[in-house]
Amino acid sequence: MTIKKPLAINQPEVGQIIHDLRLLAGLTQEQFAATLGVTYTTINRWENGRSKPSPMAIKLIEQKLDEMGAQGQDLLAKYLPN
Repeated sequence: MTIKKPLAINQPEVGQIIHDLRLLAGLTQEQFAATLGVTYTTINRWENGRSKPSPMAIKLIEQKLDEMGAQGQDLLAKYLPN
C-alpha cells in the first residue's frame, strides 16, 4: 500500500490553483463551495489569498484535481514545478 503525500501548497499558488480549477470545472465560487462543503466566503478568501485551506480542504481539492485527469495534473505542474 502506498501512502500519498498531501499537497504542500503556499499562497499565492493555492489561491491560483483553486481559481483555475474552479474555472476549468465551469463552476461559480458558490457552486465550487458547495462541492467542497464550505461557504462562498471561504472560497473567495482562498482565491484572494486572505486565508489558506485546511488540510482536509486541501485533500478535497487534490481529489478534484485527480478527477480532472490530465487537466488537473497540468494545473499542478503550472503552479508546482518539480
